[in-house]
Amino acid sequence: MLSHPAHVIAQGFGSGLSPIMPGTFGTLFAWLSFLVLSVRWPHYFTQLNWLVIIAAGFIVGIWTCQRTGRDLGVADHGSMVWDEIIAFWLVLVVITPAPLWTQFWAFIVFRFFDMVKPPPIGYFDRHMKGGLGVMWDDILAAFYTLLVFALWRVY
Repeated sequence: MLSHPAHVIAQGFGSGLSPIMPGTFGTLFAWLSFLVLSVRWPHYFTQLNWLVIIAAGFIVGIWTCQRTGRDLGVADHGSMVWDEIIAFWLVLVVITPAPLWTQFWAFIVFRFFDMVKPPPIGYFDRHMKGGLGVMWDDILAAFYTLLVFALWRVY
C-alpha cells in the first residue's frame, strides 16, 4: 500500500486491506470518516463542500484505481475500496441529517446493491474496465440506495 500514494487512496487508507469483506470495511471507514469530519468541523464539511469533495474524489479515484489495479495486476482488486468510500459519502450527504439508525439502514442497503449488483450495475461491472469502471458501479449502487430511500419516504 505504501509503495505509491495512489495505493493509499485506492485502498482506503488501509481499510481495504482487511482479509475479510474489504468492501464492507471500506464502507465502514466512509461512514466513520463522514461522521467524524462532519461533527468535528461542521463549518468546513457542509453539504456543498461534501459534494465538491465527492466529485473531486471520484475524479481522483479514476486515476488511483487505474494505477493501483495496474500495479496489482487485477483491474478491480478487492483491496481497492475508494469506490465504496466515495459512493457511500454520496449516500450520506444526500440523506443527512438522518439519525444513526437511518444511516445504518443506508449502509445495509448500499452494501446489498454493491454486492448483488442488480442490472445495470452488474453489466457495468463486467464491461466497463479501468478506473472509471471501478468507480462507476459503486455510484450506481449509491443511486439505487438513494432510490430505495426516496421510495421509502414517499410511502
